[in-house]
Amino acid sequence: MAFDFTLTTEQKKIQAAAREFALEVLAPVVEAVDEEPDPLKGFQLLKPVYAEAVKHGMAYGMLPKEYGGGGLSNVDFLVAAEEIQAVDPGFGTTLLVNGLGLMPVWYYGTEEQKQRFITQAATDTSGEFIVGYAASEPPGSPGGTANFDAPNVGGAGIAVTAVRDGDEYVLNGRKYWPCNVAGWDGQGANLNLVVVRTDSNAGGTSGLSAIIVERGTPGVTYNMISSSGQRSAPNAEIIFDNARVRADNLIEGTAVNADFLINRNFAWSGPVAGIGAVAIARTAYEAALDFAKTYTAGGPSPIINFQYPGYVLGDVAAKIDAARAYCYKTAHYIDTHDYHGELIGAQNKVFSTELMFDCVYKCMQVVGVNSLDKKYSFHRWLREASVFPLYDAGNFGMQRRRVHGVMADPSFDPRAVMNHEFVPFTKEMEGIGTVPGPTR
Repeated sequence: MAFDFTLTTEQKKIQAAAREFALEVLAPVVEAVDEEPDPLKGFQLLKPVYAEAVKHGMAYGMLPKEYGGGGLSNVDFLVAAEEIQAVDPGFGTTLLVNGLGLMPVWYYGTEEQKQRFITQAATDTSGEFIVGYAASEPPGSPGGTANFDAPNVGGAGIAVTAVRDGDEYVLNGRKYWPCNVAGWDGQGANLNLVVVRTDSNAGGTSGLSAIIVERGTPGVTYNMISSSGQRSAPNAEIIFDNARVRADNLIEGTAVNADFLINRNFAWSGPVAGIGAVAIARTAYEAALDFAKTYTAGGPSPIINFQYPGYVLGDVAAKIDAARAYCYKTAHYIDTHDYHGELIGAQNKVFSTELMFDCVYKCMQVVGVNSLDKKYSFHRWLREASVFPLYDAGNFGMQRRRVHGVMADPSFDPRAVMNHEFVPFTKEMEGIGTVPGPTR
């Protein structure tokens, strides 16, 4: 059959290994991480967990085998990601960002850069090597990444500059919200892929490039951000103050072309965020179902025997299955279209994350006021679910705008995804609906 949702023997092994890791290694520390007020200390509690993830090939499983990675397909990666994120979405994000930082090197880097950066990360045996991805910037006017593709010079957009000076680039500016970038000690990840403006005379999508900033680079400092959800995913501010980076750290194929990197990266991570939302909704659903089967609310039998709990949980279960299938379809599309899926990746991320947030809240309605009791963990699941529509290129902003841009293009075929055909993403599709900032 053309369609078969049965996991292969190898995928079942991946699923079982990820589930065992999540339940036996990750789960025991999740509550402590969530409740630790200091975000850096909380992240440091995960260091032994991360080391185990490295040992079992989970930290760099998405990277190609020829450079030391696990060689997992996107569908394979989603199978593992669901099990990990069902226990803790934040730790899943930490692993995902290793990919966001290094997949572009695989797409756009020279062979030397692939060997120097990807192989270095994927074959490191310390259990500590971690990679960050820095695109997001502080909100402001102009500023902020959500409107990085505003069309005019001086308008909203990426403002971290990289000016060539001999054999180096000099970086200045700030990034805000990127994950993993501060590393385990707040002094920097081993490698950070940073989107910068290499042409200061260009605005919006023009003049953007990506460069690797290595740990220990002078002129780079980090400030941790304390977030309300996914507290095991370490977010930080980066400040570049005349930071000097080797010129050959600029990823060759991204030179004045990193707008495509941003869109391709977030297309790849779309179904991973989607499956994370599925995972946390699954956890909430299973807890609510168990509660409904044991709680009587003072009546003659458990509340599962009444229409409202039964109907609502039935709807939730169907939505979880539907979103999972869509995530698999999206991952398969990306696997079979050279890791491109700018349209379907955005559609999937928006659909799955918003639908699953509603599912978590529906589960809380079944449990009622008891869902606010911290012993049941619904409070954490709701916070975790609320992150998905807002992060990884927010649904209102970058994701929906990408969909809008593709659909508005005269070349758009509304049946292309249905027919599993390639949907190109072009410069003309960027920036639709953005409000230009002031001109210089």
